[in-house]
Amino acid sequence: MTAHHVGHSTSNSSSAPFVELHEAFTSRLAGISSFVDQLMRFIQIFMGEVGIAKEIEEELEIAIHEALANAVIHGNHEDPKKQVHVACRCSMDGELLISVQDEGEGFDSRKVPDPTEVQRLVLPHGRGIHLMRAFMDEVSFEENGTVVRMRKRMKAQGGS
Repeated sequence: MTAHHVGHSTSNSSSAPFVELHEAFTSRLAGISSFVDQLMRFIQIFMGEVGIAKEIEEELEIAIHEALANAVIHGNHEDPKKQVHVACRCSMDGELLISVQDEGEGFDSRKVPDPTEVQRLVLPHGRGIHLMRAFMDEVSFEENGTVVRMRKRMKAQGGS
């Protein structure tokens, strides 16, 4: 189920033209990488006018991958009967908004342990939210933690 929408924002945050993608995929770990690749192609096409530095592209890809992995693993518990819903809005003023929603019970993001604490540094997991917050300008959890919203403002690349 894919929906593309092109229009003008009606919110107070921006009045720039935008393009939006809505997609859902089955909660399987094996599907994450190909979905991230598809979403990154969408972002590259529509944010091309703004220009995205390679470093920013890599950070976006990591943040998106972590959000999807959290939805599949922690939210939907890899239940193939459940879906992960993604919305991605690329505004021509350089703003990128991504929301990821799972069909799980939710969680309290304030209770997630800090992965930079000494006793947690050697653990092979637990860094997803930390990475999302490090690479995006804003990260918020809504609807009892079943929705993560991420925002990134692209800075225009040098040139003309």
